[in-house]
Amino acid sequence: MATKPQSIWAPITVPVMSFLTFTGEVGMIFADAVKRCLRPPFELEETINQMAFIGVASVPIVALTGFFSGAVLSLYLSQLLTEYHATSFVGATIGLTVTREIGPVIAGIMVAARCGSAMAAQIGTMKVTEQMDALRMLSVHPTNYLVIPRIIAGITMLPVLALVCMWSGVVGGLIIAGTEHVPYAVFMHSVTHYVQPADIMRGLVKTPFFGLITALVASQQGMRTTDGAVGVGRSTTNTVVVSMILIYITNFLIARMLY
Repeated sequence: MATKPQSIWAPITVPVMSFLTFTGEVGMIFADAVKRCLRPPFELEETINQMAFIGVASVPIVALTGFFSGAVLSLYLSQLLTEYHATSFVGATIGLTVTREIGPVIAGIMVAARCGSAMAAQIGTMKVTEQMDALRMLSVHPTNYLVIPRIIAGITMLPVLALVCMWSGVVGGLIIAGTEHVPYAVFMHSVTHYVQPADIMRGLVKTPFFGLITALVASQQGMRTTDGAVGVGRSTTNTVVVSMILIYITNFLIARMLY
């Protein structure tokens, strides 16, 4: 039997339709979560479990990546600024970069990679094994049990992880700057003089959006999973890729508005 030839507009229409479908599904999930978040039952235990999974369990990897991001930035800046006798600006440059950009973005990316993939895999597995139908039979709506706890955990825990990443990034920069003959006192004076609380707050403002993006994308990809184990793997990969792309786009848009 001959296959139907594809339209010449397929390379354009297929991506557009996929984007519109994704946007519509995410919007519907978010609207349903907002509508149900103040209605019982409240899945308090599941929310706490997700907060521990996203927040507490992610502290080591966020601190480690933040530390070495600040360290490598300090390695380059210390050498460059020393040549121009501007070592007093090493701490300020690292502090502003870490608080405004590196801390929030790395926290968001690490959560998307570590937690977003796990959430998509869990929800996707429940979908293909018909556990969501079992929840509905028990009068437990999947949005209340699966989506809302992850959204709340993502929104509340990302600012905490960003603070951890900011702190570890500055510490990493401080240690490496010392090995490049930048006095610790000069480094810390530069940080305290140029980095203001407003810089930290502007960095933290971004993070709830990153947590919301990760939770919504993971929920959307998990709930539309098909084809068994292969589909679960595909949903997991899509969650990480899409979440990271949206985090970078959102970071630029918010930074554009703030600065």
